Amino acid sequence: MFFALLANPELAPKRAVLNDLNRDLVTVYETVRDEVDALVAALTELSEAYLEASEDQRSEFYYAQRSLRLADPVALAARFIFLNKTCFNGLYRVNRRGEFNVPHGRYKTPRILDEPGLRDASAALRNVEITCSDFGEALAAPQAGDFVYLDPPFEPLSKTSSFTGYTQGSFGRDEQQRLKWAIDDLTERGVRVMLSNSAQDYILGLYTADRGPFGKRGTRYRWETTLSRRAINSRGDRRGAINELIALNYPEDEERRALESSRRK
Repeated sequence: MFFALLANPELAPKRAVLNDLNRDLVTVYETVRDEVDALVAALTELSEAYLEASEDQRSEFYYAQRSLRLADPVALAARFIFLNKTCFNGLYRVNRRGEFNVPHGRYKTPRILDEPGLRDASAALRNVEITCSDFGEALAAPQAGDFVYLDPPFEPLSKTSSFTGYTQGSFGRDEQQRLKWAIDDLTERGVRVMLSNSAQDYILGLYTADRGPFGKRGTRYRWETTLSRRAINSRGDRRGAINELIALNYPEDEERRALESSRRK
């Protein structure tokens, strides 16, 4: 969402804050912003070592990298990107100890180093504040007229798709409810909010039960569903489009004004 807005001169925010609870992911963004030359050099080494290896050697190399415990931010960011490009389906998942545990993907020519993309991202992030905190803490800062986009771990659509393991702690229904209360608070403070989540019955209930001045069926929140393609499934014939919920707390005719107001701040 941030990069899409930034690419449009009419919608690009003057000031932006990006937040995530995943410390490793935040380190990647910080490294891309502040140390892109060193990151490119580290990824060059990883890419050459991996692509020049045999299939069996690649697997050994992947699991050796996955098992490393790194403290250096550049090395950690490079390893994070390397694992993302070479793991199964680009999935990010950690166990209860916070350890990345996705198996090797066995792709023939993965693009481990995208130097133009990294340098473009570095330029885009140059003046962006990047934080790592719980959403409750992060959402205390926005003021009336600001625009907030929220993309939490999606509520599983079924018992067999119950994956929310992006961080060591799970993001279950208690967290979904707490997020809804936080959005209610932002709404009361005059902050414009857009939320993405799965169009699952429980989530739909959270955002369609409140009575309000607008939205479908006179609800407090305006909501829509859109088709979004999912690529994470062991069977290719099950990687289809699913309904995704978009919930907003402002009327449609205020959408552009909300973004333009945020851009001026």
